[in-house]
Amino acid sequence: MLKLFGGGKPDHPMADPKEARRLLEDLPPHDTVKALEELSHWFDSVSTAEGFKLEQRLQLLFQIDEAALPRARKLARDYFASARPSRVQENRLWKAIHEYWSQAGQAFGRAVDQFVTGAKGTDAAKAQLPLLLVRALHSLAQQIKWMHMRYGPVDLGVWGVFNRIYGFAEFRGLAGAKSVLYPGVPGETTPQLEFLKGVVFSASSPDALLPLEVDLAERLIADFTLKFTLNAAPGPDMSYWTDLNQNMAPQRLVRPPQQTPTLRCFGASAALEEVKGHMQKIESTRQVPASLNLGGTYEPEAVLDVLSLLALYWSLEPPERKHPRHTVKSRLSVAHGYDGLLGVLGESESLDFEATAVESWIVENVSAGGFGAIVQQLKGDWLKVGSLIAMQPEGGNNWVTGIVRRVNKVGTGQARVGIQTLSKAPLAASFWTGVTTEKGVILKTGEPESGEVRIVLKPGVFVPGQNIESERNSRFHVYMPQGLEDKGDDFEIARFREMIREN
Repeated sequence: MLKLFGGGKPDHPMADPKEARRLLEDLPPHDTVKALEELSHWFDSVSTAEGFKLEQRLQLLFQIDEAALPRARKLARDYFASARPSRVQENRLWKAIHEYWSQAGQAFGRAVDQFVTGAKGTDAAKAQLPLLLVRALHSLAQQIKWMHMRYGPVDLGVWGVFNRIYGFAEFRGLAGAKSVLYPGVPGETTPQLEFLKGVVFSASSPDALLPLEVDLAERLIADFTLKFTLNAAPGPDMSYWTDLNQNMAPQRLVRPPQQTPTLRCFGASAALEEVKGHMQKIESTRQVPASLNLGGTYEPEAVLDVLSLLALYWSLEPPERKHPRHTVKSRLSVAHGYDGLLGVLGESESLDFEATAVESWIVENVSAGGFGAIVQQLKGDWLKVGSLIAMQPEGGNNWVTGIVRRVNKVGTGQARVGIQTLSKAPLAASFWTGVTTEKGVILKTGEPESGEVRIVLKPGVFVPGQNIESERNSRFHVYMPQGLEDKGDDFEIARFREMIREN
């Protein structure tokens, strides 16, 4: 019989196994971003092209994913490197990584959907379904993680796909089916474990973490996953819940949710003792325990900070606020960074600081410890956890100093932020280091005198063991260093013991 259309072979460059191997081997060897972008393209192309048998399509998707993994990891290492990339390069890295995991999640999700609908070829490919499920859940969780690197907004549609894929895994009796996630990656995983990694990560308040801390939190969560619990109803060790049939991120279990067949409750409290044990070891030895599998080297203080936050959010009792909040609606003028703070205090030496650097935010609530505010129009990409800001409430004439502790982007150009107040009466001053004169800001508080003060300085001005001096109102102030309290991209906050002598 004459075959007019070539026997039904899909019209796609990767339909031929040899050509597929060649395309993957010929990826740009010295431009990892471009290589990952090409792999994103192949993911989309293979997952949507007509003519592939499902078994062949899945095999190609797995091959593309395995070729991409080392490249995605390299770009992530570059993104978190101690020598920060330029903003242009940082954006390029983030876009390549996020786009890849987005395409991977969509491609694997489409393949799972063929099993859900019982499409042709699913029986022949059913042996690949357990691996498909864990790869799909892993890719979607990575996409959500990289959304959090920019503080959102997190697309609830992605959560909907994530929830439903796990629900299908349970429906097929495969929630506990073991697979090796990637060749060469030690250990086995299951759809349930990948689901728990994703929901516990979201429940651990990543919007209060710096990007490196977000990555570290994900690694720590993976190390404790076997201690997490999951059930179809609330229980004594359950702190959070979600609905597998809803486009929703996990929620704190404040009151019993409506009981439905797709309700799932989970908790991480069984891991708390282990978390606290690691915290005690780090505090006593100043070293990261070798038993923690973090896939890299991290400073003990960074690990301790993230473990402390995980312990807070994994507790059965929700975190308590130190100060009651009061709902308000008012405007707040905001300047950011070291130069911005000195600028509004009339001490900036930077030519870049202008009145246009002051933004207008809306305060939603206020407490003795800080503010909650809405940023209606994001200007630039400076806003992140740890940013130093100066704030002036509407109608006031004084500036308040604070640090951004939480960022949650809620739409295009908008964000909700949580701000910790540092001082309601900051004082700009000049300090003699013994070599140079430097500007800084003393964070005056209304607390009783303790003999200690905190001072905002440029990075590198604080030197352990080196006093700094300031002359004000005919008095010499000598500041003896006690330690660093906080730091950001363009500032450090140090504690000093103050001594005053008359001229």
